[in-house]
Amino acid sequence: MPDDRTLILVVEDDALIRMNGCDILEDAGFSVVDAGSADEAIAMLEQHDDVRLLFSDIEMPGSMNGLELAKLVHERWPGIGLLITSGNHRPDERDLPDDGRFVPKPWQRTDLLDKVRSILKAGRADTPPA
Repeated sequence: MPDDRTLILVVEDDALIRMNGCDILEDAGFSVVDAGSADEAIAMLEQHDDVRLLFSDIEMPGSMNGLELAKLVHERWPGIGLLITSGNHRPDERDLPDDGRFVPKPWQRTDLLDKVRSILKAGRADTPPA
């Protein structure tokens, strides 16, 4: 089970989908903060220096989409893992920074949590096993 330091930022413009993602992650024992746009996500990252994973939709309103947000996060906060999602797009691996991963919508709870744990495990030696 994750420890209290495992904070995930969920970025999704659709409030119901965002709440569903947050519920899945919180039920699995993760701490979660959320944002409805890339701009809100950047503000959250500037407030929370303990975010360990960005879980973002690709399509969002605002100054940038989820792929652009992932690239910015990778450059500015290189220790944060990246998980991108979409129901309409399937990005090529080279579109995702470094070890970024993709999970399609609608999410399958097990698949989503497996990807989250895998990213956290690869990025943090102190992340407890699933």
